[in-house]
Amino acid sequence: MTTLEASPVRRPAVAAPRRQMPAVGWLAIIAVGLAVVSAVRLFSGATNLTSAGAVEAAIAAAVPIALAGLSGLWSERAGVVNIGLEGMMILGTFGAGWAGYQWGPWAGVFFGVVCGALGGLLMGVAAITFGVDHIIAGVAVNIVAPGITLFLSELLFTNAPGGGQRQSPPVADVFRITIPGLTTWLGTIESKNWFFVSDLAGIIRGMTTQLSALSLLAAILIAVSGFVLWRTRFGLRLRSCGEAPYAAESLGVKVMRYKYAAMTISGAMAGLAGSFLVVGLKFQDGQTRGLGFIGLASMIFGNWRPGGLAMGAALFGYTDGVRLYDSANTAMHAVVLLLAVALVIVAALQLKQGNRLVAMSGLIIAALAAWWYFSVDQVPRQLTVAAPYAITLIVMGLASQRLRMPKADGMIYRKGGSV
Repeated sequence: MTTLEASPVRRPAVAAPRRQMPAVGWLAIIAVGLAVVSAVRLFSGATNLTSAGAVEAAIAAAVPIALAGLSGLWSERAGVVNIGLEGMMILGTFGAGWAGYQWGPWAGVFFGVVCGALGGLLMGVAAITFGVDHIIAGVAVNIVAPGITLFLSELLFTNAPGGGQRQSPPVADVFRITIPGLTTWLGTIESKNWFFVSDLAGIIRGMTTQLSALSLLAAILIAVSGFVLWRTRFGLRLRSCGEAPYAAESLGVKVMRYKYAAMTISGAMAGLAGSFLVVGLKFQDGQTRGLGFIGLASMIFGNWRPGGLAMGAALFGYTDGVRLYDSANTAMHAVVLLLAVALVIVAALQLKQGNRLVAMSGLIIAALAAWWYFSVDQVPRQLTVAAPYAITLIVMGLASQRLRMPKADGMIYRKGGSV
């Protein structure tokens, strides 16, 4: 008789968990990037690439984008695609302008957050309760918000001192942080134009001179959002609603409640982004300039994570800040060369990952950028306004190839239903 031997059970291979890069690795990447920028500055002679003034302008440009991206992160982690970020920012600008000139900047920030949260709830009612397609609901918010704010501004600001049909009276600024002794010492080092050291001094000086309290608040909110979403029970349940809502429902998670909470927080973050544009200035019609969509792009570029979206916002903020601060238009010319170098690095990374088509596209664009840099003396002023948008989208598009959105993002959820 022959005996049948039991064949060994084959267990499915378990993918090794993806190791996170340690802090030392990130510091090394930042140091290499700063060295590249410093080399381009010395080669081109564009001192404003890393000057304290340019860094201040870059922070001012990056913060509303980062807050808009954070707004989208909260909603999409709960499974709601938030195209209405722009409209919620517009509601925030109006709330900040209306309350800010009457009761002070912090009251303006508060009412801007409240108006943005109301916009988030409005979209939540349409997308979550009534099951309207998320894209359609978001577009509706973007259409309704400018009309409402324009109507209210004509009603409330026309006869206000310093106001008008399309703008509010001036709003006072929040307090700003400056470290006098440190900034003076760093300014001395920056003026030496040394390789790397002067650039680092200029960046630190720009981050410690006239830093708005709202910028500091935005950095804290990004860190807190990462902790809450990935380190707390509330965050785990909220993310489960964006990954597998019916499975979460079967485990007792109140999916509708968490989705509404996410949309309220999302709207509040967008309202805060709008408030940032108003505080220290005034509410104006069309003030957001599409920054909500750039924030959404930065969130996708950052793979739906806080650190990544902050990097995407910093990329746009840097290019836009250099453009705003550089009156001689020499730094934007150097940014073209910096773009070429960055695209070569991106192409090398994509080639290492096996994305040959993307790598070749990056090299071709890098060659064109380098050719343009050496062919012209400066970027035409007609193109400088569009340059930050174009550069950001090019780098984001080529660098973002391995993205993973929440599995149930955009799915219409019905309580008690099934996939």
